[in-house]
Amino acid sequence: MKKCVVVYNKHSGKKVKKDFLEEYVRILNKNKYETSIMYSKYKGHVIDIVSSLDDDIDLVISIGGDGTFNESMRGNFKRKKRLTLAHIPLGTTNDVGKMFGYGKDPIKNLELLMDGVEKKIDICTINGDPFIYVAGFGKFMNIPYDTSRKTKKKFGYLAYVMNAVKNFFMFTKLHDITYEINGEKYSGFYSFMFISNATRIAGIKIFDNIKLDDNQFEILFCNIKKRRDIIKSLIRIRKTDISHVPGFYFHASDNLKIIVNDEKGLPWCLDGEKYEVSGNEIDIRIDRNSKIMLPKKNIDELFKK
Repeated sequence: MKKCVVVYNKHSGKKVKKDFLEEYVRILNKNKYETSIMYSKYKGHVIDIVSSLDDDIDLVISIGGDGTFNESMRGNFKRKKRLTLAHIPLGTTNDVGKMFGYGKDPIKNLELLMDGVEKKIDICTINGDPFIYVAGFGKFMNIPYDTSRKTKKKFGYLAYVMNAVKNFFMFTKLHDITYEINGEKYSGFYSFMFISNATRIAGIKIFDNIKLDDNQFEILFCNIKKRRDIIKSLIRIRKTDISHVPGFYFHASDNLKIIVNDEKGLPWCLDGEKYEVSGNEIDIRIDRNSKIMLPKKNIDELFKK
């Protein structure tokens, strides 16, 4: 039989039946997987678990939020021999899970996965550390990691909305940034920026026609500061592609170099978690040596023919 390790973060947002893992073992056994269940006990534990697994593991399934999947991938990057990963969403927003084609039922999601396919996927890295779907800094980018776990448990996605409203009325700082992309250099003052390889961010569909194997990621810089302009932009995002909204500067590339001129150690958000950058230089690249299993549902949309 093949070997599967299920890594479960029981602290993620969504409540599930206590015995759902027993059903997981049954379904995986039916699909000829000998299964081990491991539990995440602290922040960063999934990194330690995945990095120390034996090389003969055929599939690693992380269960939790987008941050749990991020830890699984970071653990995989620490290995000499990378393993095939999969992810079942049980978090608060689950941008990655929805993009992959999963629904709300964890049992049905596993069945979708068992009928899925293995694909090679582009993974973005920031100074060598991988992230699954989004990284950025500035206005609103702190909301995922500043929203407490207790509040997310109580209010779900609404917890992020409440924090976003609070953040909206706070002072908007402009950061002095120089960046180089596709052989061109740019400088300016920006309220926030993010790098993404996904269709959805914070529960909102941002980009169309995203491919997970086209050897590029999408970059957006924003210099909007006034509240009325932020409101106008949010309205326009609902009606058109974000790259066409005034105040936003869009690029697509496989590498990006950023220098933060006005401060060192600017906090970033990686897949919903806080990430500390030492110094003021950031190097974003693509790694093409990772494999994931995912449902067939959105394969034609997410991958090149």
